[in-house]
Amino acid sequence: MSETEQNEGSVILVDKPLEWTSFDVVKKLRYKLKVKKIGHAGTLDPLATGLLILCTGKKTKQINTIQEQPKEYTGSMVLGKVTASYDLETPIEEGGDISSITAETLNGLLPEFTGPIQQVPPIYSAIKVDGKRAYTKARKGEQIELKPRSVHIYNFELTDINIPIVKFKVNCSKGTYIRSLVNDFGQAAGCGAYLSELRRTKIGEYTIEDASSIDKITYEGL
Repeated sequence: MSETEQNEGSVILVDKPLEWTSFDVVKKLRYKLKVKKIGHAGTLDPLATGLLILCTGKKTKQINTIQEQPKEYTGSMVLGKVTASYDLETPIEEGGDISSITAETLNGLLPEFTGPIQQVPPIYSAIKVDGKRAYTKARKGEQIELKPRSVHIYNFELTDINIPIVKFKVNCSKGTYIRSLVNDFGQAAGCGAYLSELRRTKIGEYTIEDASSIDKITYEGL
């Protein structure tokens, strides 16, 4: 990549692999593409896969605009079990009884989680509390109290119900924690739930279908 191309920059759509942090992807592509200025437009948790948008050079000025766009996710939750992190990062614990839960029960809860809602972020998150990441405090067993945030759920649908596993699709605003959405949904169902799988499929008009693997980008270039 020439110096001129580096300065003008690119918008790179990456299909982030499982267990990579968003920073891992940035670091890898900074080295492989030999670019100085690079950043991502919206973090994905290590246990999530899917669309991660990177911007280089002058295109980094678009990061804030991209981050503000609505997001789309697909995923799976497990009913009747809970975890402290709301996903598979922490040990699975018993939740409540699921024997009386039906598809009708679950679908009947969806209106509560559609539109503008108040949401408390997970304590295992990158939010800063007293200058430190919340997950750092949580992993040390420290007590943390995070304040509710206003987010918007444009669409929340259950795409496959095979209790205890429920698959879903969500369209939401910036700042929405799908882990918290799943946890709150499980509480409303009276049995608890944790997020077992998550994939980001869309950010604004950018889609996962147009994304490339890290290997393809590093070996074939842009």
